Amino acid sequence: MATIALHSAATGLSALSTQLDVISNNLANANTTGFKSFRTNLEDLMYQEKKQPGVENANGDARPTGLYVGLGVRVAGTQNMQTTGSPINTNAELDLMIDGAGYFMVDIPQNLGDGVGYTRAGNLTLNRDGELVLGNAGGPRVLPNITIPANAQSISIAYDGTVNVFLPDQVEPQNVGQLTLATFINPNGLKPLGGTIFVETAASGPAIESVPGENNAGQILQGFIESSNVDPVVELVNLIKTQRSFEMNSQSIQAADQTLQVISNLRR
Repeated sequence: MATIALHSAATGLSALSTQLDVISNNLANANTTGFKSFRTNLEDLMYQEKKQPGVENANGDARPTGLYVGLGVRVAGTQNMQTTGSPINTNAELDLMIDGAGYFMVDIPQNLGDGVGYTRAGNLTLNRDGELVLGNAGGPRVLPNITIPANAQSISIAYDGTVNVFLPDQVEPQNVGQLTLATFINPNGLKPLGGTIFVETAASGPAIESVPGENNAGQILQGFIESSNVDPVVELVNLIKTQRSFEMNSQSIQAADQTLQVISNLRR
């Protein structure tokens, strides 16, 4: 019936509208440091079984195929793509990049993820107390908390996350802290909060805290930041495909409407 086509096409328009929203967000964050793009996963809905395969006819022959009519599509979920963005060399001593699967840990409000957030953005800076913080609007402190002395002349952060500073009239560097990284069994299960910060969920599993270089957490590269992993060419191709699919579904609605109009005019 044409009514099934109407409802199926309507589910297609709804799902494709969501996919368009996801693609637009990816393109909007193409230059966001440490941003991870999202992919929309679609799945088909239930099927009406009008004829069952394998049923024997009067001659004893089994029906080779069945007759099924699908009822449309829905968004199954959005998958966070965990590919690493391109490294950007800034030579800034507080710009850090993780060469691996780990996440920096930052201090967030207790009502969000038990007070610990996770991010790939390494554009760090200092607050008024000399603490290492993430350089976004909220400026959350990096965990473990590391304070840089006010008279530090330079900062050196090693591959293993060791933070050293060089002070006036001292030949040897002074250790002021140790950065650690978190990894997850299923990073796709992390919940995004905005500001390039994620929190753990039951799907992601608990955070595994490690020293950089251990447990596949990756090493820290000083003077680099990780760019967004959004591929504008891929996103624009997906945008065109989504737009054309949206148009075809709208055409299906028009065709179903015309069919219903013909049926309603049969009594005249």
